[in-house]
Amino acid sequence: MKTNKVTSVEDYKIVSSFQSLRKTLLDERFADRLEKPLAYWALPNDRRLPLAFLGRTIKDLLATPFEELSATPGIGQKKISSLVKLLSRATKDHPPAAPFGLAELSDKKAASEKPRKQAIGFDPTIVSEALWSQWRETVVEHGVGREKLGRLAPTLQALPTVIWHTPLEFYVNHTVAEIRQLKTHGEKRVRVVLEVFYVAHQMLENAGTSPHLALKIVPKFVQPIEDWIAKVLLDGGVPSPEEVRENLTIPLLNQIQIDAGDTIYQLSAGRLGINDGPQSVRQQAKKMGVTRARVYQLLEECGRVMEVRWPEGKHLLAQLEAKLAADHPGEHDVKLLHATRELVFPGKGQLSDDEAA
Repeated sequence: MKTNKVTSVEDYKIVSSFQSLRKTLLDERFADRLEKPLAYWALPNDRRLPLAFLGRTIKDLLATPFEELSATPGIGQKKISSLVKLLSRATKDHPPAAPFGLAELSDKKAASEKPRKQAIGFDPTIVSEALWSQWRETVVEHGVGREKLGRLAPTLQALPTVIWHTPLEFYVNHTVAEIRQLKTHGEKRVRVVLEVFYVAHQMLENAGTSPHLALKIVPKFVQPIEDWIAKVLLDGGVPSPEEVRENLTIPLLNQIQIDAGDTIYQLSAGRLGINDGPQSVRQQAKKMGVTRARVYQLLEECGRVMEVRWPEGKHLLAQLEAKLAADHPGEHDVKLLHATRELVFPGKGQLSDDEAA
């Protein structure tokens, strides 16, 4: 008797909730949601989903008597409860869930001080189709679909090399479910794609739009370097090695550490002599116990990183070096500037020159 009474009470609560949600969703302000399928509000980690209902539109479900829904084969009380939960999500002004865990959200200060750590908490399993749709709309609305995944990713270490240059627009016409079905798109790759869209959305959602203005997204390390290069070109002077080190070399090396890891960072810093005198490839190969060819192979990663992170830098640095050579031929020490440019944007013949040295 007790069990039956509890079941009856629970059933009453579910019926009452369904009727209340039905009345809410049939209001004019929710008209844009009626043609969307129930699956639109489902999360990948939801349990006991009413699979028989996921493909049906909200309009269709609301037009079906509750008794008929509950009598659907394979639909018990727990799955009816899930139906009510998804309908409740459909009444929210914002899509459900945040893509970071509670631990990361609870310490915003720590997250802001350590931006590279923030990505660790990203959870793709709580990204609903509704949330994904919102991110896609932001990318399209602000015209950043041609930006490359590698340009916007928090770190290239988490992004497979083969999609570094893939533009965001490649994914904007796909649902999350469809992306998961794409060839070679396992969980790791899907996770990073979703995270890049999330990062872009977070930056752009409150930016607004204007018919005579456009937004340009660049990695954070880029703008200070470009501002410094512009200042040097405008002033007409020659930067000292210390100025080059602080305004160009170290910021680039810091980004290489983020995107390529500590080993390549240490090799690059040693090659440029940031902490001690410049190390030859032969010295580095002997220290690591590898061939010189392997060291060159590792250093080439710096060029690949900058090719996607800061492609404009190749022209800007070449322009800066050419102007200094023309205006002040042989008058000043620009070896660090040249070495930095050759590291991140290597020119033809660099390897043979190094080997000859």
